[in-house]
Amino acid sequence: MSSVDYLVMGAGVAGLRAAIELADQGEVLVVTKEAVAESNTHYAQGGIAVAMEGDEDVALHLNDTVGAGDGLVYEPAARALVDEGPARVEELIAWGTKFDREGGRLVRTREGAHSLARILHANGDATGAEISRSLAAFARAHTNIRFAEWTTVRGLLVDDGRVVGADLLDRENCVQRTLARAVLIAAGGAGQVYSDTTNPAVATGDGIALASLAGAELADMEFYQFHPTAFSRPGAPRFLMSEALRGEGAYLRNDRGERFMERYHPLLELAPRDVVARAITREGIGDRPGATRVVHLDMRHVRDVDLHKRFPGISAFLGRYGLDLQCDLIPVRPAAHYLMGGIRTDIDGRTSLRGLYAAGEAACTGVHGANRLASNSLLEGLVFGTRAARAMLEDGLSLRQADAPERGCEPLDSGDAATLETAVTDLQRAMWVHAGLLREEPSLQEGQRVRTTCAERVEGVAQNGRLGRRLVEAQALCAVAGAILDSALARTESRGAHYRNDFPKRNDARFRKHSIFRRDGTSGNQFTFDEW
Repeated sequence: MSSVDYLVMGAGVAGLRAAIELADQGEVLVVTKEAVAESNTHYAQGGIAVAMEGDEDVALHLNDTVGAGDGLVYEPAARALVDEGPARVEELIAWGTKFDREGGRLVRTREGAHSLARILHANGDATGAEISRSLAAFARAHTNIRFAEWTTVRGLLVDDGRVVGADLLDRENCVQRTLARAVLIAAGGAGQVYSDTTNPAVATGDGIALASLAGAELADMEFYQFHPTAFSRPGAPRFLMSEALRGEGAYLRNDRGERFMERYHPLLELAPRDVVARAITREGIGDRPGATRVVHLDMRHVRDVDLHKRFPGISAFLGRYGLDLQCDLIPVRPAAHYLMGGIRTDIDGRTSLRGLYAAGEAACTGVHGANRLASNSLLEGLVFGTRAARAMLEDGLSLRQADAPERGCEPLDSGDAATLETAVTDLQRAMWVHAGLLREEPSLQEGQRVRTTCAERVEGVAQNGRLGRRLVEAQALCAVAGAILDSALARTESRGAHYRNDFPKRNDARFRKHSIFRRDGTSGNQFTFDEW
């Protein structure tokens, strides 16, 4: 058993920024399932939205954020985001982040639902990787920050309603109990709950599920953002075709070669993501059950931008499939991308459990409402990672003692592993079919049935007494799927990223509220709607 002052789960932008803030006041342990570089932050292509041109620019950024959120943005959180964002980005630059410049000036681009160009990018389409690199380098230089790579958080320790530490599963499959004055969950989202996702394999919702199991409230879990344009070719990964492509003038065309966005929104290809994703889905529905039509991204007309220089990562990926942005139509379809919901927090990262804090995609402050504005996620991690760290310092909690755990090291056997993979695959397929972009009650109920069956198989493995990272991930995916399905069934309206075929209209009178999900092991799950 060991102890630190502060334990941070996740090494993306929110976790690293929080660790840097905490490190001057105590010892910080950053836990990450793989290497530090493997996070959703690393794969963020488009850029970081920030208003750096004064008060009017900040006000417009706030308006755009609120507008994209479809009536559910918690305005104090959004105001904190846009007001504090410029200072956080200036810090990044001071710490060595190299954003793209022309003539010494920062290059700014525009993306969907933004009223003007305010997106900074790095190395064309590798903004997240550059931010992750610079933050990690800055954090590693601090003597008070340690990293536990290839380590999985197996469970949170709760003592008299307060989180006092966590059990960690190391690469040798042994449990190490670590006590802490405060624990921050900044472990990203849960895109792997769906069969089609732009998220890396590590995005299994572990932090969200562990917080819920410990008794913390979740919020807005029905609002999963599906990125409109992921690469769509059989056998190929759902590689992200950045929104910045449409910001540079890309068109969307159906299988008849028609531009179709004028039928769905006056902003055409620059409409909010939920609108574009549903439009592509509808244009891709075939003329018989199960059949699909191809939808393409078209940049062949764009001649005033060097597309290979502007999008080097995307160009290199497409080159492996014999495609060129400048010359070819690129097949695309939506894929699960970003969870607007998560662990319910205030705007300082405090959860409903004392000693537990959350920031970034794992958290829900209400800053995104029902639909995240493009490129606000990296800024969210910076701003709310900082705010959560300051709350942890301000609360000044002390260390508590706990019993040492049994150091079980027996790994999963091949039969356990096969059972888990089958259950996860079945769950992912069911979530895509039954809780994807277009939802309705019978389909969501079928999703619940499949999810229950998968969870029973996973828990059967857990009863064998063996340990393994994949077991933790499978349990987390089942828990997150359950919260999404329950929340989607309860919200009998359509809003933002949540669309119900059987309730296609927005219902402000009943549902201009946030959904609150709380697990209760004795009396069943508790579910309410709450105004913030």
